[in-house]
Amino acid sequence: MAYREVSVVQVREALRRWLQGAGERPIAQGSGLSRGTVRRYITAAQTLGVDRAGGDEQLTDELIGQVCELVRPSRPDGHGEAWRSLVAHEDEIKDWVADGLTVVKIGILLTRKGVVVPHRTLARFCGERCGAGRRARTTVRVDDPPAGTECQVDFGRLGFVPDASGRRRVCQALIFTACWSRHMFVWPTFAQTTEAVIEGFEAAWRYFGGVFPVVIPDSMKAIVTAADNTAPRFNDTFLEYAQSRDITIDPARIRTPTDKPRVERVVPYVRSNFFRGETFVDLDDVRRRAERWCSETAGMRVHGTTCTRPLEAFRTGEQTLLAPVPADPFDVPRWSRPKVHRDFHVEVLRAIYSAPHPLLGQRVAARADSKSVKLYFKGELVRVHPRRPPGQRSTNPEDLPKGTEVYATRDLDQLKEMAAGHGPAIGAYAAGILDTPLPWTRMRQVYRLLGLVKKWGPERVEQACQKALETEVLDVNLIGRMLERAREAACAEAPPPANVVEGRFARSPAEFETKATKR
Repeated sequence: MAYREVSVVQVREALRRWLQGAGERPIAQGSGLSRGTVRRYITAAQTLGVDRAGGDEQLTDELIGQVCELVRPSRPDGHGEAWRSLVAHEDEIKDWVADGLTVVKIGILLTRKGVVVPHRTLARFCGERCGAGRRARTTVRVDDPPAGTECQVDFGRLGFVPDASGRRRVCQALIFTACWSRHMFVWPTFAQTTEAVIEGFEAAWRYFGGVFPVVIPDSMKAIVTAADNTAPRFNDTFLEYAQSRDITIDPARIRTPTDKPRVERVVPYVRSNFFRGETFVDLDDVRRRAERWCSETAGMRVHGTTCTRPLEAFRTGEQTLLAPVPADPFDVPRWSRPKVHRDFHVEVLRAIYSAPHPLLGQRVAARADSKSVKLYFKGELVRVHPRRPPGQRSTNPEDLPKGTEVYATRDLDQLKEMAAGHGPAIGAYAAGILDTPLPWTRMRQVYRLLGLVKKWGPERVEQACQKALETEVLDVNLIGRMLERAREAACAEAPPPANVVEGRFARSPAEFETKATKR
C-alpha cells in the first residue's frame, strides 16, 4: 500500500482536539485524516506519556517528532519495502529497460516472478536506477554577480519584418540582460554578422548609459570562431572591439543554456509579449518600438525572482557603476588573409595594395578600416597603406624589386635623374625624349638609352648625345647607329698586326695538298 505523509500541523491539530475532549470522528473530520490514522497518533501520544487531562503545553516540537517516529514506518534510506524488493532484481530490470520494454511490461514480468509493487514505485525505480525515460538534469543556482558587473547576450528569432524594398525577411533580436537588475535591451536586426553584432552592442551601451565590464554571449560565429569549453578562439574583429571598450568576453559553453539563464529565459518573453500580434513598417520601426517596450513594459514589470521593477533597480543600484560610453564611435575593421601575387600586390576589399617583394607567394594578415590598411606577416607590421576605394591601387616603391620601381610607378623624375647621373648631355637627351603630352609612352626609349650607356660606356654615349642635341634630333636608334659606326671606323683605321701568331693546334698545310695520280 502506498504511504501518504501526514504533515506536522495535522498531527498537532489532531492531538490538540483530543486534549480538548473531542472524539476520533470529529478529530478526523476537522484535521483531514482518517479515523484509523487519528487513532494511531493518539495511541503513540499516550505511549509517550501525554495526559488528556493536561493542557496544550504538552505538545512541544520534541513530542510531535517522537509521535511521528512511532507512527510512521522506518525508512533509513528513504524508501519502503517495495523499493527494497526491486533492488534485488535491479540487474534484470536494467536489461529489460535496455531492450526497450515499457514499465507496464516490466511490472507484468515481475508479477510472474512473485514481485508485486505499486506502479508508481516501479516507474520511479526504473527512472532513477535503471535509466528509463528522460531524466531531468539537475542544476545549481548561481548567485547573482555584483551590481554593474555582468551582462548576458543572446540571439532570438522574432518573425518576419518588411525591409526597405518591402520584402519580408526574418528578423532576429540581439537581447541584452543585466544580471543583477534584470533590466534588458532588445536590438532587432536582419543579420548576425560581426558588424551587425557590434552595432547592437554600441546601441545597448547608449541605452544603458554605460558599458558592462563582463559580457557573457552565446557561442555565436560573429564572436567565437572556434568554440571550446575552456579555451575558445574569438573573432579578431570583435576581440579588437572588446579591447577598445575594455570588455572581458566569457562565452557560454556549447549547448549549455544554463550558463546564461538570465537572458535565456527572456527570449520567449520578448517574442510573445513584444513581437507577436504587432504590425511593423520596417526594421527602424521595430527598433524604436522595441526600445520603448524595454523601458515602459519590460522595465516596469515586477520581476518574479527579484520582486523589483528592473528599470528602477537598474537606475538606483547599477547604472552609476558602469564604465562611461566612449565618445568616438568604433571604426569596425575587416580582417582577411590575402596572398601576395606575382605583381607583389594583395587584394583587400576589392582594392589592390603592395606588399614587400620578399613575401611573394606568402599569405599575410590584412586589417582594413575606414582610413588605413595594415599588412602583418607572422605578427609583424610590414606595410601601412591609406584606404583606397574598390578598383584603385596603392603601391609603395620600396615593395618592388630594385630597378623595377621606376617603371612600375611611372616615376618620370626619377628616370630623368638616373639618366643625368651618367652625364649632362645624356640627361638633357632623356628629358627631351620625355617632353611630350604622354611622357610615359616614351619611357622605353629612355631605358634603351640607359642600355646603350651600359653597353658602350658613358663617355661614348655622352659624345653621341652632344652631337645629336646639336642637330636637334631625338632618336635613340640614331644614337645606337652612331656608336656602331664609330666602332667600325675605329676598326678600319687600325693598322694590321706586325706578325701573325699561328694557332697552337693548327695542322700543317702540306696535309691538305692534292696530287694527280699517274696512269
